[in-house]
Amino acid sequence: MRSDEVKKGHSRAPHRSLFRATGLKDEDFDKPFIGVANSFIEVIPGHFFLDKVSDIIKDEIKNAGCVPFEFNTIGVDDGIAMGHDGMLFSLPSREIIANSIETVMNAHKFDAMIAIPNCDKIVPGMIMGGLRVNVPTVYVSGGPMAKGYTKDGTPIDLATAFEAVGKYEAGEISADELKDIECNACPSGGSCSGMFTANSMNTLMEAMGIALPGNGTILALTPEREELYRKAARRVCELAKMEWEEKQKYNLKNILNENAVRNAFAVDMAMGGSSNTVLHMLAIAKEAGAKFELSDINEISKRVSHIAKISPSLSTVHMQDIDKAGGVSAVMAEMDRRGDVLIDNPTVTGESIKQRIKDAKIVDTNIIHTLENPYSKVGGLAILYGNLALEGAVIKTAGITGERVFTGKAVCFDGQPEAIDGIIGGKVQAGDVVVIRYEGPKGGPGMQEMLAPTSLIMGMGLGDKVALITDGRFSGATRGASIGHVSPEAAEGGMIGLLKDGDEIHIDVDQYILSVNLSDEEITKRKNEFVPLKKEISSSWLKQYRALVTNASSGAILRTDLF
Repeated sequence: MRSDEVKKGHSRAPHRSLFRATGLKDEDFDKPFIGVANSFIEVIPGHFFLDKVSDIIKDEIKNAGCVPFEFNTIGVDDGIAMGHDGMLFSLPSREIIANSIETVMNAHKFDAMIAIPNCDKIVPGMIMGGLRVNVPTVYVSGGPMAKGYTKDGTPIDLATAFEAVGKYEAGEISADELKDIECNACPSGGSCSGMFTANSMNTLMEAMGIALPGNGTILALTPEREELYRKAARRVCELAKMEWEEKQKYNLKNILNENAVRNAFAVDMAMGGSSNTVLHMLAIAKEAGAKFELSDINEISKRVSHIAKISPSLSTVHMQDIDKAGGVSAVMAEMDRRGDVLIDNPTVTGESIKQRIKDAKIVDTNIIHTLENPYSKVGGLAILYGNLALEGAVIKTAGITGERVFTGKAVCFDGQPEAIDGIIGGKVQAGDVVVIRYEGPKGGPGMQEMLAPTSLIMGMGLGDKVALITDGRFSGATRGASIGHVSPEAAEGGMIGLLKDGDEIHIDVDQYILSVNLSDEEITKRKNEFVPLKKEISSSWLKQYRALVTNASSGAILRTDLF
């Protein structure tokens, strides 16, 4: 066993002495050691109950004849960090989480790992860290939140609450109606109930075969979810007990390979996942050593029909509805009817992806559509290119509320706070293209989510009348013609930094175009005169991050080639 390095032989007597201080007995040193990576933190609704989840998992691991060792990662709640400088720390937290997983697992030579993530950057951070360790690993998330309801029975969620602020600013709802939404949008623990970033990533873990069926859709805090935790715990112990050569087949990189990455993007397209999945899956692909580039996404999109429309994409459907309609397995089974979308690949549970979904069926075709009746014949994400995005930009096409071709005049803001003030102050009118720059990985630094400005635009009735582009990113709760991850970003001299108010910007989603109508001579002139804005920051961590981070087209990973 890998753990023999810290527990076997006379030279490891001091090590065993320390283990005995934690409660281990003689018989425990012949058992596999399992790292239980928990993301329990009391400030996040999807995580405040995960201490109880880890107790369930550890008990099951002990009963199965293995020794669990729990450790924790940090977590940031994007909703609470939204709209102020706390959001600067959100994306960088992904790197801390990955580093912490790598550190604890390798320092103590655990034989296998079970990871308990749930929300936003915590999921990809745990996956990235797991890939660096590369031992048999099972992921089991905390589970999605139930949807909420207003007093009149309308289904709502966190996106409703953010958009309600815009509606209140516009005088469309009263203070009492705003309070009703506030009190009922998030009714319980779990990852926010729509197809936001957390649930997007939790479903993609199913698609990649590194989690059990139901991981993305079975509600948190239910008996069904508890049984999923127990199954996952039993499975990781089975893997850890395998003979060495058999066990190597389940090392994480043998499951999460290039085929798994491609399957994840295909399912993402079919379900209209968050644009953040592009950022995170590119980073995961790099850690996995998978050959995959941003430009590959459009080719997948052309082959995938969008068959599940989930909030916030103009839908009252939530994750619990997808679960009742057949779950992620039903979506994948329907996708596989075409035969050229999903790639067969191993899973952590032993069967292949296609074996896993062979008996899955859609229970309710009003919730999960068939290939004959898709919401769109192409996938729910697209990568745009042009002189405004030489290295690409991302749009969640599933969330578009207006036209897919849009030409408008730029209204430029150097940062999210300036944009919020401008939108509330009436600076943005129908027909405009809102430009928010210096919010990329370097420029932010930290690549803030733009949920506050996009929600204000929707709430003020401009959602189908304006477009928005940014070198920052969006919450999974964002909808509308919102284009993010514009690369190169303004801080590195990208064209988005050269734009001026009134410049004509052209967007054509179906032709994958994002461009500004300027002559080459004018662009050259502006480049020669351009000095990027560099924000003053006091945080030591953000200074380190800004020095090492790459742009969004590379997944905003940290550079390691400098050392």
